[in-house]
Amino acid sequence: MQLIESVYSRLRRHPKRIVFPEGENLRVIRAGRLFYELGLGAPILLGRRPIIEDLARREQIPIDHVGIINPENSADLPDFCHFLETLDRYKNLGLSDARSVLLNPNYYAAMMVQYGRADGVVGGIASPTNALLRPLLRLIKPSSPHNVVSSCVVVEALRKDIGHNGVMVFADCGVVPAPTVDQLATIALQAAHLCRQLTAETPRVAMLSYSTKGSSVTPGSEKMAAAAALARQQALARHADIEVDGELELDAALLPEAAKAKSVQSAVAGRANVLIFPDLHSGHIAGKLAGILGGHAYGQILTGLSKPAADVSRSDEIETITAVAAIVGLQAIESRRLQEMADEDKKASRQF
Repeated sequence: MQLIESVYSRLRRHPKRIVFPEGENLRVIRAGRLFYELGLGAPILLGRRPIIEDLARREQIPIDHVGIINPENSADLPDFCHFLETLDRYKNLGLSDARSVLLNPNYYAAMMVQYGRADGVVGGIASPTNALLRPLLRLIKPSSPHNVVSSCVVVEALRKDIGHNGVMVFADCGVVPAPTVDQLATIALQAAHLCRQLTAETPRVAMLSYSTKGSSVTPGSEKMAAAAALARQQALARHADIEVDGELELDAALLPEAAKAKSVQSAVAGRANVLIFPDLHSGHIAGKLAGILGGHAYGQILTGLSKPAADVSRSDEIETITAVAAIVGLQAIESRRLQEMADEDKKASRQF
């Protein structure tokens, strides 16, 4: 838990507002309360107040300092309907249609984050990934022209001799089923950025395969090698301090002795702290496996959006949900700083 304690410590200096769309869920109420008690910020639960208050009362959960918003009677609903209707894909909707869309808590939460009523969103506690992801993709702007949204699982392993003191970032574990070379390169750089946010260390990205440096030449292994080359090229073009290598087997990526035995010498081999999987099957399985086998796995942390968001597992415990919310809050600190810098640039440009 060393990683999460560090995240908590940093977030306490800049507390954030995190919205939970599934506010009528008991685990969400408990996680929201814990988020507040740890001094991480203001939790906002979406749902019907009488139901949330009744659940909290029966379970003896204090909910003072926990925000509760029912989208149906929210003061922001008319403005959100107007915002929704300005989007190209919704221009043909009448107000009643926009209203019905926004009564879905996942859409309302995405709108809150997009228009600054909350700093980040955490959902998926009681619903499948698509239920949260679709509103986010439709309402929140992408963070870059590449327009690739992916997801990461942050893993804190029991072994402290791998990754960064046991901390690794896995991607993509929840969004892109069969990524192309271009998408893999973008996913690698997004995951590297999250790694740096969490650890302040140089990201060392391994593009994973079942072969190492051409030991088995197949379209799949060649794709990972090409993605590694493209990610390196893009990192250099951005002057980003990121090391990328591949294709690498998992042991060659994480274990120095395996890298040496396979005659791989690089800044990444045996020292990787970011693992990029060839497809969604392998990434999703690896993320789940890491948590089940005794480590801690926090995710899915969504990347590629201009606002922070996460889709947690329906099996996650309260402490894990709270930890994921804290990671989202930490991302929001940088998101706010970047927005302030952009606003300053706009003001400066208008003066000339």
